[in-house]
Amino acid sequence: MKAIGIILAGGNSSRMQELTSRRAIAAMPVAGSYRSIDFSLSNMTNSHIQKVGVLTQYSSRSLHEHLNSSKWWDFGRKQGGLYLFAPTITQENGFWYRGTADAMYQNMDFLRNSHEPYVVIASGDGIYKLDYNQVINRHIDTQADITVVVTKLPEGRDNSRFGTVTVDKEDRIIEFEEKPLQSENRLVSTGIYVIRRRLLIELLERCIADNNFDFVRGVLMRYKGSKRICAYLMEGYWSNIATVEDYFRTNMDFLNRDIRDYFFRQYPDIYSKVDDLPPAKYNPDATVSNSLIASGCIVNGVVENSVLFKKVYVGNNVTIKNSIILNDVHICDNTYIENCIVESRDTIHSDRRLVGEGKILIVDEKADRYGLG
Repeated sequence: MKAIGIILAGGNSSRMQELTSRRAIAAMPVAGSYRSIDFSLSNMTNSHIQKVGVLTQYSSRSLHEHLNSSKWWDFGRKQGGLYLFAPTITQENGFWYRGTADAMYQNMDFLRNSHEPYVVIASGDGIYKLDYNQVINRHIDTQADITVVVTKLPEGRDNSRFGTVTVDKEDRIIEFEEKPLQSENRLVSTGIYVIRRRLLIELLERCIADNNFDFVRGVLMRYKGSKRICAYLMEGYWSNIATVEDYFRTNMDFLNRDIRDYFFRQYPDIYSKVDDLPPAKYNPDATVSNSLIASGCIVNGVVENSVLFKKVYVGNNVTIKNSIILNDVHICDNTYIENCIVESRDTIHSDRRLVGEGKILIVDEKADRYGLG
């Protein structure tokens, strides 16, 4: 084994609005039957990285429940394994994670007790496929101190919430601008890094000694002149789901057959925890077009250009268009839903009309049948 893995999965984003009031971004449902973190975990196991630490913090219960068995990603083995690290209050430390560098520093024993020479650091909110071994090999070939995986954003995508990078002809990063207000640079960091384990330990210790708790600012931006920090260009699909708009767009992307085939029919596979549910049931009045319907759903109405997650009930004379319905939602008769994201475990009562006018409407009505209001 060349490397261990660290997945940063403790974050929250105000740009996700109510969607992250109950769960971490890494636990957000994606593509009908998956969670965001499944993609990073699958990339780890497909790259034969057998020892992975997941750093959690914000609203982590749902994420921990999803990760309660490592067998789904093939980490249940004598060598390696899947480790969950939540903040721990001790006599020496009374802080929650104060940033990405501090999160790794507080779990320094995981790094020190490992023997693999390299560390692959990834975020839990990226949707992509990547063989990390290719990045490690490029890292070795270029004699880099740190390798940053980058991608080119399509025209029209907002780059103001990403770190933009400028590289020279040898792919060395010469400029790193974190979340620029205005920039024409489309080359952005994906939040995936490769670094030697011993160097990471050294740099984290320096960061914390200087009260710098963020990995990007404390390491990448601080050492871009003195360390050899190189870029690895990732081809293919990549998306980050830290805003409502990007979350909606990413799920809608899976209605594209080419993207579905890329993730779910082309090797290597994407893995997830599997629930023991029956297949979706379409009753005689159901009409479904260009939609993803997950297992456990019962459909009586019309569903167009939408993603329905597990155990959704669609009543009679219901129309759903261009919407995302999260897990275990009960939609009663004579309801119209368009351009919406309906939060999990909701009950949408009869004769409702819910339409997002000009922006995505988040519907969170607290399901009566669960005694929540």
